[in-house]
Amino acid sequence: MFCSHLLRQLQACARRQSPSQGKELHAQIIKTGLEQCPPLPNNIIDMYGKCGLLQDALHLFDQLPHRDPISWASILTAHNLANLPHLTLSIFPSMFTLDRLQPDHFIFATLVKACASLAALKQGKQVHARFILSSLPGDDVVKSSLVDMYAKCGLPNEARRVFDLISLKNSVSWTAMISGYARNGCNLDAVELLKAMPVKDLSSWTALISGLVQNGDEIDALCIFMEMRKDEIHIRDPFVLSSIIGGAANLAALEIGKQLHCLVIVLGYESSVFVSNALIDMYAKCSDILAAKYIFDNICQKDVVSWTSIITGAAQHGQAEEALTLFDEMVSTGLKPNEITFVGLIYACSHVGLVSKGRYLFDSMIKDFGISPNLKHYTCLLDLLSRSGHLTEANNLIKTMPFEPDEATWAALLSACKRHGSTQMGVSVANHLLSLKPQDPSTYILLSNTYAAAGMWDSVSEVRKVMAGMVRKKEPGYSCIDLGKETLVFYAGEASLPVKDEIFGLLKELDTEMRKRGYVPDTSFVLHDLEQQEKERQLFWHSERLAVAYGLLKGVPGTVIRVVKNLRICGDCHTVLKLISSIVEREIVVRDANRFHHFKDGRCSCSDFW
Repeated sequence: MFCSHLLRQLQACARRQSPSQGKELHAQIIKTGLEQCPPLPNNIIDMYGKCGLLQDALHLFDQLPHRDPISWASILTAHNLANLPHLTLSIFPSMFTLDRLQPDHFIFATLVKACASLAALKQGKQVHARFILSSLPGDDVVKSSLVDMYAKCGLPNEARRVFDLISLKNSVSWTAMISGYARNGCNLDAVELLKAMPVKDLSSWTALISGLVQNGDEIDALCIFMEMRKDEIHIRDPFVLSSIIGGAANLAALEIGKQLHCLVIVLGYESSVFVSNALIDMYAKCSDILAAKYIFDNICQKDVVSWTSIITGAAQHGQAEEALTLFDEMVSTGLKPNEITFVGLIYACSHVGLVSKGRYLFDSMIKDFGISPNLKHYTCLLDLLSRSGHLTEANNLIKTMPFEPDEATWAALLSACKRHGSTQMGVSVANHLLSLKPQDPSTYILLSNTYAAAGMWDSVSEVRKVMAGMVRKKEPGYSCIDLGKETLVFYAGEASLPVKDEIFGLLKELDTEMRKRGYVPDTSFVLHDLEQQEKERQLFWHSERLAVAYGLLKGVPGTVIRVVKNLRICGDCHTVLKLISSIVEREIVVRDANRFHHFKDGRCSCSDFW
């Protein structure tokens, strides 16, 4: 009876994730000599794993004189819970070599879950094959795990084949398949499957909505969320709210984000840390950094995601000193930063020229926090060095870093060479970048300008020929402006515009005033081979100018004009928006493909480097 009582207490500790109480129970079991009572050791391992005490679980596991499949299932699950799925797979073979045991259905499901976490398709197929050859090929729990694994590996059709073999489909299997379709862009299949589900619950709706957001289909996700609300599904946990808030963040839909924030308050989830973290990210991405800071300041128990979200947000908005101060406060609380924290910090340093601080943070990431830099960290450091004129150091870094530099990395160095007048290095970098056959049209403009500065007209001609071919393939540029009650999308050069004559008249007035202040259109940003006057006309109708003009005409006087652009803002439009902000005395915020630009009083928060 006492043994059963201890067993129930251990299971309660595991559910509540109470490590200190769990350790006390373990000590009590040892003192009473019940450590060999059959169910207890495995349950202690399970408790340690669920409480995040992997080393304690391993120590006990290694001491067991006789291990059974439950022992192995517990220790493999502990590794998955510790986010170490690669170790789950690497220690599994010892089950045969050391204990000569065969996996049961729970172990198969645990292995499949590890493969899903790693998107390890080859190993997943091997586990699947072993499962089929086992004495358990009909187990529906393992099949549900296989559905999730194939979906996460980008094979929704394989997932569906397994799903159709499940005899008794429960909520878990339906949800895994719906999520798999949504994550892989099979939106219609996902919606149809949800409709076919016998009993739709919050989990299935959440799977569809979060999958759509992960796949970049935020508008569809918002429509499905509204359907869920109409169906009066009780939101008993806030995960779906954090997902849909993330969708609003990706769309930079500030008004929708505010409405979702109101819903969070009405439902009583404002104290949820991960919902608050989603709100911080949403407000930052929607250009309202003050609201993001307000949410952050009101979180009682901030975690690493809370701090990282506000640090990254401040960095993206050009508030480098604020980001660095926040980092110091975070470290002082005893929290350990993660990889994304350092991307934001080094990025912040690069936009105010804090070279020494940036180098220190890069080294500190490795020495003080044991974080291995990835390509983004190296790219941010290279951007910092090259932007600040340390071109030789930047060039050495790009040649010695343990990652293959991508187009963006080489383009950052080339842009700095052009900025600092290093023609010889610029040509060398340009030649290498050209050999990579870049995909971004703006890279070719940079290449063309580099060769032109060096007087290499044959190379300019070669680049221009490639550019001419790219014009047909180029993604159309558009800008979106949210005025609260209406959201409009403007495309570059579109003929049919709302209040076209008014927009044209205002842009002409502004153009006249800008030219008085010394503005000369920079037509190097026009890819087409056209006459000078036609090039200037093309720049005149760029989407961000149309959106800003509409905001000036129809927005509330004196308010901030917020625009979201799908591509990188061109250099000429950047100059124009600085001038407009000064002429009309309004703040204009543009979120382009790279960062935020706060135009105010004739200046931009990016300090003219982006």
